[in-house]
Amino acid sequence: MDPWERLLAERACERLVLDFVQRLDLGEPASVAELFTEDGVWRWPAGDRTVRGRNALRRYFGGRPADRLSRRLMSNVLVTVTSPDAAAATSYFTTYRVDGYEGGLVPAGPPTQVGHYQDTFGRADGIWLLTSRTVHLPFGGPTRRLPR
Repeated sequence: MDPWERLLAERACERLVLDFVQRLDLGEPASVAELFTEDGVWRWPAGDRTVRGRNALRRYFGGRPADRLSRRLMSNVLVTVTSPDAAAATSYFTTYRVDGYEGGLVPAGPPTQVGHYQDTFGRADGIWLLTSRTVHLPFGGPTRRLPR
């Protein structure tokens, strides 16, 4: 690949990493399924959870509690293009999350999770999509529920 093509591929994959968390936090969570290939996979080795396929991903992410407030901070996004139609990335995340949100300002607390994603990407018909995302969670705890 020439440097320009590589740069465009890296940016497209970085955009998917960021679009994913924005859809979870500020958009429609079920819509993250559209960022995956039709047979895309979400893996969470802790607890041996795997969600396979766009429809299953839509149900999984769409099942988040309606009163959940979350914000994810993404950093250290490193994309490695392995061919004109394949790439991989590692990115770090910090998640702040509460359930029972009814509006207003929530007092700051420690993050609920800190970890990293390992992603693979594929390009078909000129469009980059996630083929898999694996969540590695070395720091985590229960989601805090706000008092009524």
